[in-house]
Amino acid sequence: MSMQPMLNIAIRAARSAGDLILRKSDNVGHLQVDQKGKNDYASEVDRMAEREIINIIKSAYPDHAILAEESGQHKGNDYVWVIDPLDGTTNFLHGFPQYAVSIALKCKGKLEVGVVYDPLRDELFTAKRGGGAMLNNRRLRVTNQSSLKGALIGTGFPFKTDQHLDAYVGMFRAITTDSAGIRRAGAAALDLAYVAAGRLDGFWEIGIMEWDMAAGILLIKEAGGVVTDFSFNDNYMETGNVIAASPKMHQIMYQLIAPHVTDSLK
Repeated sequence: MSMQPMLNIAIRAARSAGDLILRKSDNVGHLQVDQKGKNDYASEVDRMAEREIINIIKSAYPDHAILAEESGQHKGNDYVWVIDPLDGTTNFLHGFPQYAVSIALKCKGKLEVGVVYDPLRDELFTAKRGGGAMLNNRRLRVTNQSSLKGALIGTGFPFKTDQHLDAYVGMFRAITTDSAGIRRAGAAALDLAYVAAGRLDGFWEIGIMEWDMAAGILLIKEAGGVVTDFSFNDNYMETGNVIAASPKMHQIMYQLIAPHVTDSLK
């Protein structure tokens, strides 16, 4: 079955949500904001963008299931759309220009389609399983950086919980010692897209949610990169722990991260 029509729907939904988010970015001070948990905020824009995405998907594929950050699970068939309507809400609420829409499609657990859309820069990252990854109309490849010297690495702080902070700081110290720099921009979906695009040489984070990473992981794999959890397996959707990079850089990062992995991170 061709995935192109489904990719087209994902693109339409992501662009539509992105336009809505941009329109709302002008009066960010007046938005209704709820705190869902520690350091975890949702705005009415997240919910509006999510409704927009779900409406577009449901009108094309009424039988498909959905897993969305704000509204949770919507039952359906073997196709599951994994949606983060606004990754980087905290950035958005501060007018810090780094946020994106992330939409992925899984069939029987396999990632088939991924879209990450940055409305501010009008950058559309897309991937189809077996079909490569694109930024607008350009093919993407991960970098072939083979040492940490000169490498730019992305990360995210484990913000919802302090329990992994010591482990994380150990990883951070190990990687920052040798690299050219570490960036923590605050929207994992975009960080992962940037690895696929070769703007970052690698990325790691503790405790990412599936909707933040699903599209980005397909982008990286289709751009020739490697994604694992901290045990070198592919249980990253379950654990939320991710190392993503080109094959060589992944090996280097894994060796630096592994000594700091506690039992609760495996």
